[in-house]
Amino acid sequence: MLTTLLPPTSGSARVAGYDVVSDGSHVRATIGAALQEAALDPLLTGREHLRLQASLQALPRAVRKQRADELIARVGLTHAADRKVRGYSGGMKRRLDLAMALVHSPTVLFLDEPTTGLDIQSRSALWEEVARLAREDKVTVFLTTQYLEEADVLADRVGIIDHGHIVAEGTPAELKAQVGRPTVEAIPADPEDASRVAEILARFGDPCGSTKGVAVRLRAGEAPLVDVVRALDSAAIKVENLQLHQPSLDDVFLAKTGRSLEGSDDDGDDDEGEPARGQLAAEPA
Repeated sequence: MLTTLLPPTSGSARVAGYDVVSDGSHVRATIGAALQEAALDPLLTGREHLRLQASLQALPRAVRKQRADELIARVGLTHAADRKVRGYSGGMKRRLDLAMALVHSPTVLFLDEPTTGLDIQSRSALWEEVARLAREDKVTVFLTTQYLEEADVLADRVGIIDHGHIVAEGTPAELKAQVGRPTVEAIPADPEDASRVAEILARFGDPCGSTKGVAVRLRAGEAPLVDVVRALDSAAIKVENLQLHQPSLDDVFLAKTGRSLEGSDDDGDDDEGEPARGQLAAEPA
């Protein structure tokens, strides 16, 4: 709806100052969009894609080649610019799709889960480009993602969407401050000591979820950590691992929705046509 691909069923929205219903043409001229699936022709080269997009955006003929070359270099595809896209990796296709969305120099850029399925190197490269767009080109980036770390690194503001409703909104620091307290997690060397560890940790905080051991959210910040170690030592309990976790967006999401983020191992697939059960809308402005 924000990119004018679908009409709103009710309510109103404005993008870059334009109403998405009555000023749809102005919205489309102002925004760029890279959707979840890259719309690329396998028989065209990367350079041909960008020149075609420049033509569709009515860029003057004299600047099309220059703009294509500039964007190819920016997204790191110079070495592959004249290869057919059918030979591109997933990360290369995502970077080309991003470059196509930038051909007409939009002031607002919509990215729909741009790093899903990418390897670490490709994800990092795309992160760098998104951050540079926001920082240097002053592009407002509206990013939906299922990677909490991605939202924490890139976003100035984060909105958590649950069953189609925004359940939390603010800067990453503000949202993490709502959870507030750090968590200490202990993994006993002997699994049979788990109940004893839980009893000891309960003196220092409120029990919370842990995938491998026992965890509590500390009542008095980080100060009791030394006391936790001493208490475990006094009880002659050996621990395999003891960690202090600062609040993260994972904690915020769990606190606001009561479950892990969509796409985790214990969550079912949520495909096209279904309302998002848990998603992040992150905006590096």
